[in-house]
Amino acid sequence: MEARPRLVVLDGHTTNPGDLSWDPIARLGALEVHPRTGPEELIARLAGARVVITNKTRIDAAAIAAAGPGLRGIAMLSTGHDVVDGAAARAHGIPLCNVPDYGTASVAQAVFALLLELTNRTGHHAATVRAGRWSACPDFCYWDGSLIELEGRCLGVVGHGRIGAAVARIALAFGMRVLAQRQRSVPPGEPPAGLRWVDLDTLLAEADVVSLHCPLTPATRGLINAERLARMKPGALLINTGRGPLVEEQAVADALHSGHLAGAGLDVLAQEPPPPDHPLLTAPNCLITPHIAWATTAARTRLIASVGATVEALLAGRPIHVVNGVERPGGRLPPP
Repeated sequence: MEARPRLVVLDGHTTNPGDLSWDPIARLGALEVHPRTGPEELIARLAGARVVITNKTRIDAAAIAAAGPGLRGIAMLSTGHDVVDGAAARAHGIPLCNVPDYGTASVAQAVFALLLELTNRTGHHAATVRAGRWSACPDFCYWDGSLIELEGRCLGVVGHGRIGAAVARIALAFGMRVLAQRQRSVPPGEPPAGLRWVDLDTLLAEADVVSLHCPLTPATRGLINAERLARMKPGALLINTGRGPLVEEQAVADALHSGHLAGAGLDVLAQEPPPPDHPLLTAPNCLITPHIAWATTAARTRLIASVGATVEALLAGRPIHVVNGVERPGGRLPPP
């Protein structure tokens, strides 16, 4: 009787610190879940694995070569997949599969959590009340800074894919005008009602709020740099729940210090966790959350279920959601 296939999760703690079940994957084989995997542990954990599952643990060409011929696939616990050398996996005939859609609603919600904190400063004001400021106030109310109404303001969506489209729909419900830079995956034609397709320069010049939702590629790395920040309206807000390297962080910090950028809400940084001297940690009116836009209970439950379906398909030799062009395990292909 053939042994149950060995399935290895390299960094399961962030996806499931203990509040969810791994059953959608565990039912398919002998599952090992490691909370984290250091570089010195990686090759040993890959050895003999039928499917390896990773979120942020890097799997480079050397690790893929050392994994052995039994590896049927690499499954991402995420949509992004740049932590894996996809070309090396392709050369060895190993499908690399991601989860294209599990956190759309959660990330779109997080965009507005950041935006509403920047415009209403609810958390800040609640903290001042708990500190006793309202009790000591001579008036019935007070507020710090300007409170901003969203209705009639313009939101610019950079990357109108699944999440960008969800953000646009919420913005329209707030009565905002919406501009969007269309992604290549969006078919040509008329934009959704209430939305206008524009190029990036027009979007930056007209938007009161710019929200980033494009994938990280060589073309989009450092997309929001000092030059493009200067093209934004004075007093505009920047939201990034996409990928940290989409922005040049020192340039954003400089724009916040100068006042040209009125505020920023960031759920992602180029280095995570950030170093203590990161320039945005001391920038004015800069909200930073620890990469949690994806992490609602509902989204993580969908994620584990989707990875279970991916692993099942890999074991059956019919991989789904392949991002490196290998449509069957063992189908060796040259690097693209």
